[in-house]
This record gives sequence, structure tokens and C-alpha cells, in this order.
Amino acid sequence: MVASELTLLLSQLEEEMRALRLWQGTPPPAEAFASQEPFCIDTMGFDQWLQWVFVARLRAMIEAQAELPGKSELRPLAEEYFKGRLAESAALLRLIGEIDRLLTR
Repeated sequence: MVASELTLLLSQLEEEMRALRLWQGTPPPAEAFASQEPFCIDTMGFDQWLQWVFVARLRAMIEAQAELPGKSELRPLAEEYFKGRLAESAALLRLIGEIDRLLTR
């Protein structure tokens, strides 16, 4: 049940990122993924990390029927990242909050 709800939320997140022109067609260079910093903060923007690491990993976990993370607290980080654009990113922040709630059990 959680996997199907998460799949839907990830699709909605992608749609919203596309609407905001945040979804990218080309991944960052391979070196960006080798970052040792949380959220690849030194090599990617939060929106890049969200797409290329968070969404991609969750989709891979769902596909592999792997155990999903038991906790997520991305919304505060997302709010900080989108601080100057809270009005336009409200739907995106709501979706991130829903993913947080679904994964935190």
C-alpha cells in the first residue's frame, strides 16, 4: 500500500517539478554523485538532488520491492531552499511533506 501511494506521490512531484521548470533532462556529471556531503550539497542544488538522488532511489527501491526508508524529513530543507519562492513552490512543498508523512512511520 505504501509503495503504491509513494509511486503516485513521486509522479505528482515530478509533474510539479516539470511545471516549475526544475526537472532536468540531463543528469549532473558523475562526480556530483560522489559527494560525501549530505544531500550532495557541495555538488548539486537541492532540486537536482531531489530529482536525481531522492526520487530516483525511491523509484528504484519500489521497483526492487526493497524496504523503504522509515523516516523522511525533507520538508524543512525544501522550505529553506525555496524560501524566496514559497508562493510558487507551495504545491511542491505540500507533496514533499506528504512523502515525509508517508515514509515516517
